[in-house]
Amino acid sequence: MSENEPEIKPLNAGGPPRAKPAVRETGGRPADDRSTLEPAGHLELIAGLFTALLIVSNVASCRLATVGPLEFDAGTLMFPLTYVFGDLLAEVYGYARSRRVIWTGFAALFLAALCFQLASLFPAPPGWEEAALAWDQALSPTPRLALGSLTAYLAGEFANSMTLIKMKRKNPDGATAWRFLASTLVGQAFDTLIFASVAFLGLLDARLWLTLVVSNYVYKVGLEAALLPVTVWLARRLKRAEGLEAQNPSDAQVSLNPFRWRLDRPRRAEPGQAD
Repeated sequence: MSENEPEIKPLNAGGPPRAKPAVRETGGRPADDRSTLEPAGHLELIAGLFTALLIVSNVASCRLATVGPLEFDAGTLMFPLTYVFGDLLAEVYGYARSRRVIWTGFAALFLAALCFQLASLFPAPPGWEEAALAWDQALSPTPRLALGSLTAYLAGEFANSMTLIKMKRKNPDGATAWRFLASTLVGQAFDTLIFASVAFLGLLDARLWLTLVVSNYVYKVGLEAALLPVTVWLARRLKRAEGLEAQNPSDAQVSLNPFRWRLDRPRRAEPGQAD
């Protein structure tokens, strides 16, 4: 370098040391370590289908249908499929994520019912009065029906997920099909009894009410039992795709409180503390 050329110094030379970028606390793990969160690559798809099916089945319940000698509303034909998605959510992604999806579905149902009620408040244009009346009768349920549907949904879905997780804690390595079936038996019992009681108890005579409860319960459980091989196959494929061949690590210690929103993390044992 010649004497006339200025000396080129590195940036910050002679100055105070440059501060290091802030590192997010992650309990000893790197900040970008994806192991801090359980895999959920297909969770959005399952949650979206679950929520869409909830709303569609509630709208379809306005249409009556016959299956052999039996009569059902079309929503009853579709609603049991939500328990297939509920089983997949709890089995593959764990109770904490399943709990969030259940509450998201509840919010979607409530919002849909509210929007239908608001739409029915506006007067119909000339020539559309009969269609508007049919709309109001179909999509604007009485408060008793709406309350029964929402409370039965919450109770049934949480009973289904809690039963599955409790059975999985006792036997995480097997009995998947039995977990799915047993959780459906419990969840559908809550759903059917609560809805029939809130919506129709006192309006129907005892014999007709009991027939409604039994026929709906048998149909719902029977449909999921028929779909059981497909549900087990889907659960295995999702676990393989998500890299979850074993029990979800947080399920062993996750809180089963249905009113908790936070995603629980498995507690880490302190040094010297027995697991």
